Amino acid sequence: MSSLSPLFKPLRIVLLAGAAMVAISACAATRPPTSALGYAAGQPQLGIAELTTRYRANPKDKGTIITYSAALRAAGQSGQAVAVLEQGVGTYPNDPDIAVAYAKALTADGRFEQSLGVLDRVIRPDAPDWNALLVKGAAMDQLGRNAEARQVYGQALVMAPGEASIEANLGLSYAMTNELGAAEQHLRRAVQMPGATSKIRQNLALIVGLQGRFDEARKLYAAELPPDQVESNMAYVRSMLTQQNRWDAVAKS
Repeated sequence: MSSLSPLFKPLRIVLLAGAAMVAISACAATRPPTSALGYAAGQPQLGIAELTTRYRANPKDKGTIITYSAALRAAGQSGQAVAVLEQGVGTYPNDPDIAVAYAKALTADGRFEQSLGVLDRVIRPDAPDWNALLVKGAAMDQLGRNAEARQVYGQALVMAPGEASIEANLGLSYAMTNELGAAEQHLRRAVQMPGATSKIRQNLALIVGLQGRFDEARKLYAAELPPDQVESNMAYVRSMLTQQNRWDAVAKS
């Protein structure tokens, strides 16, 4: 695994239903004040209780398996999401949608090598699925294989040009190696694309804030969040800079 820079050593990318977000790993003292609770585009925003009832009633329904597992991941129940998908893989052993969902759950649960193994079996070299490539890149980023991850994201962009989540993950990959200018460039590109989510726009605000442009970051957050959450996020940005002793670097930038 390649070493990460002092500023971004705690940063990890978490794939939640195909969208990227920055999260702090368990070794850090603080957590982001907002969490990513979105599912994949087009999926109904159903509660865990209702989805649990549906799953229990028909645990072999493919759509329910994928939606339920995505909801569990979004709620931070990655281990349970893995268990659901393990059952799903047993029911649909050759289904690429189930396999990609399984890889997402494994990635969210920190089982990156296992996720890559699943993806390598499902990705077709002649016609790779961009969503599978997106998850593969994220798992590689988590393992510190950032250069390889960016090559995978580049391949995904060839398959799906204009897909905001790919540009966003590419930006976060650069953030993990403290290349904040490149990170901002890709995130700004992502927010201009159809399908850009609030979480992607919040990630842009985070990267802007980590460069010391606090007024601009606050404005970006204010367009997405209520005032109390804006201030929580700004406090979080400052806490990250304080933890990593980055104030002098920001002042000089």
